[in-house]
Amino acid sequence: MSEMRALAEAARDEMVADLTRYIEVETPSDDKQALAAGLAWVRSYIAGALGVPAAERIVDGGERGGIAIVDYDGTSGSTGSVVILCHYDTVWSLGTLADWPVAVDGDRLTGPGAFDMKAGLVQAVWAIRFARERALPLPRIRFVLNGDEEIGSPASRPVIEAAAAGFDAALVFEASAEGRIKTERKGVGIFDIVVHGVEGHAGLDPDKGVSAIDEMARLILQVHGAADLAAGTTLNVGTVAGGTRQNVKAARADARVDVRVASQAEMDRVDALFAGLAAHDSQARVEVSGEWNRPVMQRSEATARLFALAQQAAAQIGIEVDEISVGGASDGNFVAAMGIPVLDGLGAVGDGAHARHEWVSIDGIVERSALVAHLMEKLA
Repeated sequence: MSEMRALAEAARDEMVADLTRYIEVETPSDDKQALAAGLAWVRSYIAGALGVPAAERIVDGGERGGIAIVDYDGTSGSTGSVVILCHYDTVWSLGTLADWPVAVDGDRLTGPGAFDMKAGLVQAVWAIRFARERALPLPRIRFVLNGDEEIGSPASRPVIEAAAAGFDAALVFEASAEGRIKTERKGVGIFDIVVHGVEGHAGLDPDKGVSAIDEMARLILQVHGAADLAAGTTLNVGTVAGGTRQNVKAARADARVDVRVASQAEMDRVDALFAGLAAHDSQARVEVSGEWNRPVMQRSEATARLFALAQQAAAQIGIEVDEISVGGASDGNFVAAMGIPVLDGLGAVGDGAHARHEWVSIDGIVERSALVAHLMEKLA
């Protein structure tokens, strides 16, 4: 066992205790008061573990959770800089802990938000502690902590982009994909389609009126037909609503569409698709609204070099890590679009994001913390 791995193994129980305390501070994305308490806990935790930061700034998130930017200086002679992205909000409502408390069963720790993504912050903090204990060089480090990632980061996106500008690399402590580091993520779009038809009696006047539902059905086939799995493009009409009675031709129908793309070219093609949607009947009218929630996070040469450093760091503690491209998005997408190399999925090893069986591997917490300590050394 490497010295770093042994150091992390010795802190195993402390890391579990830290994660347990963090999970027990509930932070649902839609509860401003709970998020404020959660951010206060996180700031106190980081300062208690790493000391008073060189600088700290809080940005009000409006209706959303606040965003904290916490800076620590690099060691003497270090020239590198790293921004660490960790969201502290979860999808779990206040009170979830009452019937789902934190529990440990062998290597598995369960609890709301453990996998996505509270274990990630604990691992990042301990990685820095381990590097310091071994007197390893460290880069300048900036934590960016936001409380609205699970709802698309509407308040924190501009803060994240401004805070990451000029940094050499970004490390995102979102959960891993079966232990693999995410070096590529799809861009995500959320679009709404509204069809306005003309009401009419479906039985007495079948030749009058225009059904918005009929028009929407045609559009759904067109939208789904634009998917290109080989190119990594998916379009899914996830919800549909319309009509008032079975014997009334619907005056309105609404649909909500989720889009995932792996390239800017596909993003442009989908934009053209939505711009060109039109009603089959001239009396009906189609409206499309929405936007690209997150840009594509493409695997650049700089990201490939960053992943190679992670592989070297893993080898130092006697393990291997693989990379993966995933369909989900994160705040790493924003930073990657700025040209900054990003490693995502450095957080928990486990499974069950957004599900009641969410769990993390305690062995994974130990290994990832030791790995990131060496990775920080290389980025110094």
